[in-house]
Amino acid sequence: MTVALHGAGVHLGGRWIFRNLNFTVAPGRSLAILGPNGRGKTTALHALLGFQSLAEGRRDAPERVGYVPQLLASHAPYALRDVVVMGRCARIGLFGQPKSEDYRAADAAMERIGIADLATKPFDRLSGGERQMGLLARALATGAKLLVLDEPGSALDLKNQGRLLRLLHELRRSRTMTIVFTTHDPNHALFAADEALLLLADAPAVLGSVETALSESQLSRLYDVPMHHLRLPDGVGGAVPVIVPHHHGPGEQRS
Repeated sequence: MTVALHGAGVHLGGRWIFRNLNFTVAPGRSLAILGPNGRGKTTALHALLGFQSLAEGRRDAPERVGYVPQLLASHAPYALRDVVVMGRCARIGLFGQPKSEDYRAADAAMERIGIADLATKPFDRLSGGERQMGLLARALATGAKLLVLDEPGSALDLKNQGRLLRLLHELRRSRTMTIVFTTHDPNHALFAADEALLLLADAPAVLGSVETALSESQLSRLYDVPMHHLRLPDGVGGAVPVIVPHHHGPGEQRS
C-alpha cells in the first residue's frame, strides 16, 4: 500500500512541531527525511507509525511495520537471536511461542545483515552499533513490506554504515519493500533513497527526487552551512557523487 502523511500537524508543549506536512511514498520506493536537530524528523516517523497522535491531518500506513528506533536500551539478558525473533510477535500472537519458521526467519535476517556470529551474545552486552544492526535484523524478520528507520547510521562505525547503506540500496533496487528513514547525512539519502523530504526551519518542507531536493542551495539553506557537490573516483574507472559541507571560511586554515 501507499504510505503517506496528509496535511499532518503535531502540537506539543504549547508549540507546533510541524504543520501541513505532506508526503507520499509509493510501494517499493524509498524516502529519506532530513533536517537539523529539533525540526521533527523523529516526530514525523512516530506520526506515520501511529505512535504520535496528530492534531490535524491523517496518515496512511500498514498495520505491520519493520521499525528500527535510534536506540533501544535493554538490561534484560536476552540473546540477540531472541531479540530478533521478537520481530515475529505480530505473527506469533500474544500467548503464542516462536516456531521453527520464526527462528529461521530470524537467522536469515541476521545472516543477511552479517551478524550471525552474534546470535548467542546477550543483547545488553553488545555495543551500540551491534545493537543497532540487531534491531535492523529484527525489522527484516517481521516480513513487513514497510521498513521505517530513525537515523539508522547514527551509532554505526564507517564499516557498518557501509553495510547498512548497501542493504538499503539493495532493497531499493529490488522494490520489495517501501522504506522511510531519517538521516543527518545527505550522502546516505543520495545513495539509498529515491526521494528526499527536507524539513526546513522557517519554510514549507521541500519534497522531491534526491537529484532535485538535495541541491547545494537547498542543503545549504537546510543546515545553514555551505554544501557542495563533488564527484569522486569509484575505483573502477567511473565516479560517484558526494555532498560535503564547507565548515571553514575563505582563507581560513586548520591550526
